[in-house]
Amino acid sequence: MSGLILASDVNVAQNVGFYIIAAMMLVGAFRVVTTNNVVHAALWLVVVLGGVAAQYILAAAEFVAVSQVMVYIGAVMVLFLFGIMLTRATIGHEDEMNNKGWGVGVPVALLLFGMLSWVVIDQYRDDVITELPAERIASSTQRISDGYLGDYLVPLIALSFVLLAAAIGSIVLARKD
Repeated sequence: MSGLILASDVNVAQNVGFYIIAAMMLVGAFRVVTTNNVVHAALWLVVVLGGVAAQYILAAAEFVAVSQVMVYIGAVMVLFLFGIMLTRATIGHEDEMNNKGWGVGVPVALLLFGMLSWVVIDQYRDDVITELPAERIASSTQRISDGYLGDYLVPLIALSFVLLAAAIGSIVLARKD
């Protein structure tokens, strides 16, 4: 009987995984707003967005996790770093990057966090998330992929060409040559 995995053990493992990933995301988010290097801030944002994708995997939403990685980490962050490089911004340490009024922002952020936590806990205190059957999850993922690779394939490819044209246009406009 020692080889069996009980449902309660899976929930404990998911909870431990959730808290480890959430802690990494909090550290990454804190570093995004405290670092003085814009490239480092972008890389810490990749850690946060990767944590979001990992949370989606824990929630059995694999399609959304892959979309998170492809769209936000793969595309948006590349464009963000691309924009930093094209604007000829200072890449290293910048002292003027921090706002002088951060002392007011910290208590306001803590107040907002406390208020939002209270509202969420008050609203969803006794709710339990039920697990979907595996065949229902597979069928919904299959329907999404069939839609993207079937009816919406041509608009998806057209959108990729529009984004490519925008990236090439930004290079042409940013160059001084």
